Amino acid sequence: MKILIVSDTHRMDENLKAVLAKECPVDMLIHLGDVEGSEMFIPEWVNPGCEMQMIRGNNDFFSALERERELTIGHYKALLTHGHYYNVSLGVEQLRKEAAERGFTMMMYGHTHRPYFENHHGVVILNPGSLSYPRQEGRRPSYMVMEVDEQGEIQVEQYYLDRC
Repeated sequence: MKILIVSDTHRMDENLKAVLAKECPVDMLIHLGDVEGSEMFIPEWVNPGCEMQMIRGNNDFFSALERERELTIGHYKALLTHGHYYNVSLGVEQLRKEAAERGFTMMMYGHTHRPYFENHHGVVILNPGSLSYPRQEGRRPSYMVMEVDEQGEIQVEQYYLDRC
């Protein structure tokens, strides 16, 4: 199973379309918030049969998307969140605590516009960065691709996109 993970596109749809052109077909698209109205159009841009998992970010003021979403990915129990309710701008400690309290083995977030990946005591925490306004050194738009094998194990790769 191939999963494309993006966040913080902020309606800069050309970068997302470029990533989709490069990565599709995908089995699932996860958008971790700040889609700013493009959630209505993104399903038209992906391949048929692609499962959509999108959540609301702090800039999705009038969106009907859920604030958080729980799902199973392989043998992982995952929480999708934008992250601002967990103060991720200060670090991932609250995400670690939430994972321990609620039994999650994977936490995905956005909000910081900086890519992040760790596997801390069996809990995967990741942020694909931003396709619109990256804030990490080099400021390159970024996203992640997760491959899930038949045993439910994951492999995650970070990718960068030259600006469109």
